[in-house]
Amino acid sequence: MTQQEYPSRLLENAVSQFARLPGIGRKTALRLVLHLLRQETEDVEQLAAALTTMKREVKRCSVCHNISDQDVCPVCSDPRRDQTTVCVVENIQDVMAIENTQQFHGLYHVLGGVISPMDGIGPSDLEIQSLVERVVEGTIKEVILALSPTMEGDTTNFYIFRKLAPFSDLRITVIARGVSVGDELEYTDEVTLGRSILNRTLFEAK
Repeated sequence: MTQQEYPSRLLENAVSQFARLPGIGRKTALRLVLHLLRQETEDVEQLAAALTTMKREVKRCSVCHNISDQDVCPVCSDPRRDQTTVCVVENIQDVMAIENTQQFHGLYHVLGGVISPMDGIGPSDLEIQSLVERVVEGTIKEVILALSPTMEGDTTNFYIFRKLAPFSDLRITVIARGVSVGDELEYTDEVTLGRSILNRTLFEAK
């Protein structure tokens, strides 16, 4: 179906908006839009309101940069969590993946990406300096580097290691290579990911 064949300009516009989402082509977008058309107006309005409210009110945790409804996320504000251990991850999905393993009980630090010169992403584009500042405070005893085992992830690991190396009392570890090289952390099964966290080793700069 070409754009000229849509029976409604409003329908076409809605399809175009859905098709902007990652992994959604125009055929899938059309199915979603037609599904919404079949729903009660109140249900569609609730969906629209939920998306608008999320966009306006969701925050980034002022400590770890995870998504939160409050200035400080539930993990950072939970006194039962190990305040001396911080797990460094690329994105929010990785936090969710590690939490699902129920094997880690410390805190997190979300970088917001990895160093990737090809994509124009450098260290200053990530939350690396704020990680250093957390370490400077003196409470953190171990930093776990839990980035995906890709070239970009390894480059980011090494950069962070160099930034944190001057802190002689700090233990810097990396998750075990139970996660296959080249895999994205968020797609790793929970058992493998959990074991990788538990069997972490000291980071060695090569």
